[in-house]
Amino acid sequence: MRVMIFGCGYSGQAIAEAFKAEGARVSGTTRTPAKALELADRDIKAFVFDGSPFSAELLAELKEATHLVQSIPPTKVKSEPPPHPASAPLGHPLPEGRGETAAAQPLPFSPAGRRWPEGSDEGGDPQGPIPPTEGGPLLKLVRGRLRDLCPKLEWIGYLSTVGVYGDHGGGWVTEETPGSPVQGRSIERVDTEEAWATEGEAAGAPLARLRLSGIYGPGRNAFVNLARGTARRIIKQGQVFNRIRVEDIAGATVFLAKGKMGGIYNVTDDEPGPPQDVIVEAARLMGVEPPPEQDFETAEMTPMARSFYGANKRVSNAKIRAAGFQFRFPNYRMSLAEMWSTDLWRG
Repeated sequence: MRVMIFGCGYSGQAIAEAFKAEGARVSGTTRTPAKALELADRDIKAFVFDGSPFSAELLAELKEATHLVQSIPPTKVKSEPPPHPASAPLGHPLPEGRGETAAAQPLPFSPAGRRWPEGSDEGGDPQGPIPPTEGGPLLKLVRGRLRDLCPKLEWIGYLSTVGVYGDHGGGWVTEETPGSPVQGRSIERVDTEEAWATEGEAAGAPLARLRLSGIYGPGRNAFVNLARGTARRIIKQGQVFNRIRVEDIAGATVFLAKGKMGGIYNVTDDEPGPPQDVIVEAARLMGVEPPPEQDFETAEMTPMARSFYGANKRVSNAKIRAAGFQFRFPNYRMSLAEMWSTDLWRG
């Protein structure tokens, strides 16, 4: 396999490591030369991609790619936004796709880690956003000519978000549930998913849409928030979130790629639950007191943080399990215990 990962950030690097373990040759993009050097240190062939036309070197690499993973978030919406703001919020430390800057500033509490449940987390570097383009910079450049650019292409993976399902009052959703996003960033995801599905069909390559819940893992988790003093225990009656360990994102991507499987797959843990429970469990493992409870209605929160609580749902992973994928970390308790006992939580 020759794998090209566009947006080789937190999840992208985990995906790269999983592919390398299978003997694949892996390339990836980032936005700055400094980040490219970091990828090269990980034995990932690195290319700088900032939304500008492909360099000659990147074009040559695409000619050899058999598997393409697209992790850069969309940056411009095609659909109209909803007529009113989402009814509630949840704490996302930074706008989607800007995760690389988070270590430099205090983070709002997140359910099991640093990313909030509404989004896949890639495409972010500290130097700022890729210039806005409809559906994202990569889609603009490959539209209508993906097969010409990648003549050996066998499979495409698109990292999306469970945010596309919108609010279901805490009820269960599956891949068959119609998308009903309530926030602009998730509306963009629906549009971009469809656009990539069209490109995959035109190129004759199966495209898997991996809908991710709240991403956490080494270096991005409740232990880190507790250690920094930024963890918060926000209580909203009946609110639940799913989450996903970054290594399971990587494993699911490789699983789907090896099987050349297309379609929609929820990549999420088995156990949606209240976000405050994750903080309490992490504090127990650390042997520290959890932060005090704060009522959602009166807690001081940013509009971004508050907005995530407007989507309350339980996301099923039954489809990918039925296909044969086994999660390494199916619930947050065993995952937190593993990170704490191995000291992986530090990253």
